[in-house]
Amino acid sequence: MDLTSPPCSLQDNGFSRETTDPSGPSTDEMESLKEELEKWKGRLEKAEKAKAVLLLCKLSADEEHVKAQDELAKLKDFQEKQHKEGVMSRESYEIELSLLNQENTGLKREIEKLKEDLATNKSMLSRFGQIKKKVAEMNMKFLHMEDMKDGYPDMNTHCVFHVATKIPFKLDKNQALLAFEDEEVAQRLIKMDKHTVNLDSKTANLRVKPFTLEMGIKFELHVTISGKKINVSEIPELSIPDDWMRDKLELHFHKSEHGGGEVESVEYDKRSKTAVITFLRPEASGFVGRTRCPFFVNGRFCMVSVFPSTEKHLEKLQICSGISKKTILLKGIPETEDDEESVQDMIEIHFQKPSNGGGEIENIKYVSKGVTWAYFEEDT
Repeated sequence: MDLTSPPCSLQDNGFSRETTDPSGPSTDEMESLKEELEKWKGRLEKAEKAKAVLLLCKLSADEEHVKAQDELAKLKDFQEKQHKEGVMSRESYEIELSLLNQENTGLKREIEKLKEDLATNKSMLSRFGQIKKKVAEMNMKFLHMEDMKDGYPDMNTHCVFHVATKIPFKLDKNQALLAFEDEEVAQRLIKMDKHTVNLDSKTANLRVKPFTLEMGIKFELHVTISGKKINVSEIPELSIPDDWMRDKLELHFHKSEHGGGEVESVEYDKRSKTAVITFLRPEASGFVGRTRCPFFVNGRFCMVSVFPSTEKHLEKLQICSGISKKTILLKGIPETEDDEESVQDMIEIHFQKPSNGGGEIENIKYVSKGVTWAYFEEDT
């Protein structure tokens, strides 16, 4: 309450006014008024404190409101950023997925190509992997005897053959192959690249190129010819139990007059009409060189095929291709009226001369018409 303001009616503040003595208030009245004034001062002080508290609360609320607004703005920014990143991530994932699909398609194509190459290699293996019956004459070196078993030496025959296929090369029209004794000569001619060759009626500019050979195969064939086992085939089919047929085979090949001996076991297969006879001792050598043998069974006479049992396996199988370092390929040979042999002789004369960078020629092949195949063998 402002004490400097003019006095107001006490009746308006909830007090009743009493008529006082004009001479002035009494002492009691003054004390009462002082007490009333102190009360109002206390009330005012409390109201001021309450107002200050309310102002502080308002300031705090305003600060919290500002913080909330900032947090809300940050949250919105974060949401927008997340949305943009989500869109970008989705686009990135879609691009990555597209790239992966393309890579997957490429890998599938590569797998198909590898399958085709594998099928081609298998086909070539089956074509080149056959061994002819005729084997070139060779020297055999004795190494050692196997350990003896049951008082008898191992009568198995162990053979190792080194097999290498001839490597084919397709020679087209107006091309020639020259094989030199010295590898350096071939490599020198390849570096020179172009060569001017006199072919009687005209001068030809020939190109010398290296060439890649097709696939070749080499391996070791290990063959073991059993000294105790023989294979029997073309056994007649009879309406008797399998055990009876095994017994008849054992009795037949037990007889020495048939080239046999004491039988250890008989494995008989009725479906294939074959049997494997295992002797107790190495008696199978008696059947080496024999292909047919008489067989008597149930009063019938027939001839069965007999041959030693063999085991075969491959080792050190290698599939290879490369460049023949001693051979060159001539390209660009022009067509002439001379016959093929004459042109070949003129080419050979030119490349034998050291002045032309040549040397001694082991072999030469020139094709003037059509296509031919040249075959290369591994140097031994």
